[in-house]
Amino acid sequence: MKIKINFLALTILVSTIIISCKGKKEESKDNFISPLVSNRDTTVNPADNFFDYANGDWFKRNPIPDSETTNGIFLSVKDSINNVVRIICEKAAENSGAKVGSNTQKIGDFFNSALDTTNIEKEALKSLEKYINEIDKLSSKEDIASLLATLTKISTGPFFGIYVGRDEKNSSLNSVSIYQGGIGLPDREYYFSNDSRTKGIREKYKNHLLRFMSLSFPDDKDSIKNAQNIYSIEEKLAKVSRKIEDLRDPYKNYNKMSFANLQKSTTNFDWKNYFKGINLTEIDSVIVGQPEFIKGFSSILKSSSLDEIKSYLKFHLVGSYAEFLNKKIKDQDFYFYETVLSGTQKQKPRWKQAVEQTNKSLGELIGQEYVKDYLPANTKEKFKEIGNNIISVFREHLLALDWMSEETKKKALVKLSTINMKLGYPDKWKDYSKLEVSRKSYCQNVINANVWSFEEMTNRYGKPVDRTEWSMTPQTYNAYYDASLNEFVIPGCNIIVPGYKGMPPDAVLYGIIGGGTFGHEITHGFDDQGSQFDEKGNLNNWWTKEDREKFNAKTKLLVEQYNSYVVLDSLHVNGAATLGENIADLGGCIMGYEAFKKTKAGMAQMGECGFTSDQEYFLGFAYGWMVQRRPENLAKQIMTDVHSPAMFRINGPMSNMPEFYKAFDVKPENKMYRDEKIRVKIW
Repeated sequence: MKIKINFLALTILVSTIIISCKGKKEESKDNFISPLVSNRDTTVNPADNFFDYANGDWFKRNPIPDSETTNGIFLSVKDSINNVVRIICEKAAENSGAKVGSNTQKIGDFFNSALDTTNIEKEALKSLEKYINEIDKLSSKEDIASLLATLTKISTGPFFGIYVGRDEKNSSLNSVSIYQGGIGLPDREYYFSNDSRTKGIREKYKNHLLRFMSLSFPDDKDSIKNAQNIYSIEEKLAKVSRKIEDLRDPYKNYNKMSFANLQKSTTNFDWKNYFKGINLTEIDSVIVGQPEFIKGFSSILKSSSLDEIKSYLKFHLVGSYAEFLNKKIKDQDFYFYETVLSGTQKQKPRWKQAVEQTNKSLGELIGQEYVKDYLPANTKEKFKEIGNNIISVFREHLLALDWMSEETKKKALVKLSTINMKLGYPDKWKDYSKLEVSRKSYCQNVINANVWSFEEMTNRYGKPVDRTEWSMTPQTYNAYYDASLNEFVIPGCNIIVPGYKGMPPDAVLYGIIGGGTFGHEITHGFDDQGSQFDEKGNLNNWWTKEDREKFNAKTKLLVEQYNSYVVLDSLHVNGAATLGENIADLGGCIMGYEAFKKTKAGMAQMGECGFTSDQEYFLGFAYGWMVQRRPENLAKQIMTDVHSPAMFRINGPMSNMPEFYKAFDVKPENKMYRDEKIRVKIW
């Protein structure tokens, strides 16, 4: 029998919380109300949907802007960072006499060129003409390898992807990896799924190909045929591509072969000329992520005519740079990739587009200025404190595990003890001295930046792994765990929490930064993928067979839990594809909570504004995933992203935690209740 919720009691509780907060607010000079209070939708029972309860009122007051696909804490922080980067860019752009080659000159000229829409319209495809001409002159399939090398260097991504980085089975070496790619839709399933939503997108994509090619090459009378050629090749590539969940097995996606065997498996493509074209010589072996894709690519080259290949290459060339070209091409690209796929109705203001691309192309140049002038003092110190506390809690959990043998547990403890924390910003910045930037051409500046980035990557080959390198800038609101280095990286701007001046309370810090960031990234080292790498970052089985079986049984329950979540009408979360992130969310929420309970604030019964300290922590964790997406973007996320939608990054972990049940009085009749037999606790 379903028991009715006592709404009167709930109303009294909410009123008490609000009154308590207002009392504090009126005493303060700045009239401060905690976001944990003002963000809530108190018409929602927290035991039924904590995501909506914790964040719902903020969503009601802040609809998604027409120019964005999402809204929430990520956009709030990004906007604050964009405003800072804008100041950096505008200050540099005003200094037209800056020394050529200096950081100021490069930042200022890049930003200025991005704002110069008059010149962008005038230039049209001028910066791409030499590449278009090379495609047009292609007269033999024997020359395709050299042409693809040229296009790869400017990051157009035709047919497949290539990466030079750490060898997953020998993390001290830099190896060459090749992996599937070359499609214009976000994932292979867009070409084959037969639900009405995806079928509609597929038809709109075909129309986009026709419209885009007509706008890009108005003198070509074969636009219909060209569009058909492009789609035909992409569909064939998609057919031999692996599904998103199948890309998550590190062993199955690590297939090292000699150069000779690579060439034998793809007899229709000259790898020697390709590698020569991207300045990689003396390649003795290559890691092939998906061998069946590479073989399929070779067959597609053989069966496709030169005209089909030319159409395909032209589209991927111009499409890769559409955002930096004249308005007609840019608008068409935006219509399909932003409006159709993500529901965005309006392009961002030009200044914001310019800021974001300058930041993307000149990341660590901007980062140096950001750290010097805008990063809050003591950021690294606070990060280190939280990180050490989370690691300490994780160690306690490992020691207390009742399902893992002592043999495996010892190795897990060694791995935990050797995790490297990179916090705030790099100690050594990248060298941009070879990158040329001017005010003459926005598109050319982006090409130059892409070439610089590609060469910086390929120059790693044959050299020792640089363990000081960062893959994110200090002004990137994100974080990552790198299994091949056994390290996690937390950029400095993660210290920002909207709504607070200075450091927020520990409950908020340990919710957002402790659980949602540090705890999440550390747990990645022990998720279904990260747990297959040892303490040195090598793909190496350090588990007993029995322990791995017990671990897999626990993760199977998590897959089933997330498979049951409905996102849009018939769309469910893909529990297998999102498993690693769901494990990290669960572990992070638990570790953040227990680390918080060791602080002075966590040991107190009551927190701020009338919440208990436990309630305050869970509200803080939920604040870290206060993200709302357009329906189109949600559908895209389900098909392409290994992260669950934000609602389930909150409700999923918490519905497995008895501490949450106690904090918000979750009963069997509540929607977030899960029977104790199927609640998941791994780490």
